[in-house]
This record gives sequence, structure tokens and C-alpha cells, in this order.
Amino acid sequence: MNLTEWILNFGILAVMLSQFGEHTATRRRLVLPLVIVAIVAVNFLPGTPTVGNDVAFEASGVAIGLLLGALAGAAVRVRVGSAGQVTLTAGWAYAVLWTAVIGGRMLFALWASGPGSHAVAAFSMTHAITGAAWTSFFVLMALAMIGTRTALILLAKQRLSAPARFA
Repeated sequence: MNLTEWILNFGILAVMLSQFGEHTATRRRLVLPLVIVAIVAVNFLPGTPTVGNDVAFEASGVAIGLLLGALAGAAVRVRVGSAGQVTLTAGWAYAVLWTAVIGGRMLFALWASGPGSHAVAAFSMTHAITGAAWTSFFVLMALAMIGTRTALILLAKQRLSAPARFA
């Protein structure tokens, strides 16, 4: 991993862990993670490979991200606070999930560029996956995870903010 990738991973982790605890559901709190991952996508996704099994591999990254995002969204409690504002509470399950996902991604990158490089190369050759597809896999996974988490929180916020309707 290069310095930029370290900074990006720790930046995303810091932003996601800043959600830990109880906070008012502000636009900034919900949109900032999406902006960061969009910047990452713009810098890392152009030229996403589509040869061999790259598309299927990248799609599996999206699927994993959707699942992890659903878990992250489920780990955030959304409720109306005492002042009538929508409040988000993210506890230890949320913090552990994000730390495990981002830490795992960083550990994999270190392993894949060091002692595991032959195993990754063999896997990639066996399954017709290009080297660039690995980057796309992880970026798309992050996009899907953060997008799904944010969408679930926004849906819960909207549900709580909507006026009650009577039939």
C-alpha cells in the first residue's frame, strides 16, 4: 500500500468512527462519508477493467459491500430525540464492524503485496482476474457499504420525520 492508500483508509475509518456514540442526524454527518468515498471512486475507478472475470469479481465486491452496509445500517439506532430532532446512536457493534472491514482491507493489501503475492497472483490467474480489478473490487465494496448504510439511515430518518397519516 502506498501513502495515499494509507491516508484514505485511515481517513474513511476516522470519519466512520466519528459516527460512534449519539449524534443529531445532520446532513453533514450523513453526506460526508459519501463525499469521501466518491472522491476515492473518481481517483481509483476510471478505467475499471472489464476483461476475463473482472466484472463478476467487481460485482461480488458490490454484493459484499451491500451486505456489510446493511449490517452497518442495522447497527445504528435512529430515533426522535427529546428536542424532536432525529438522533443516531452507533455503538460498539458499529465501531467493531468498521474497524474490522477497513483493517481487514489494509491487512489484505499488506499481505497481497508481500508474503501473499504469489497466492493472489495464482488466484487471479486461475480465475482470470486482472490486478486492477482488485482495486475496483475494494473501492466498489466501500461505495456499496457506505451507500447502503447511508440509505438505510436516511430511510429510517425519513420515516421518523414524516407526519403521521391516518386512514
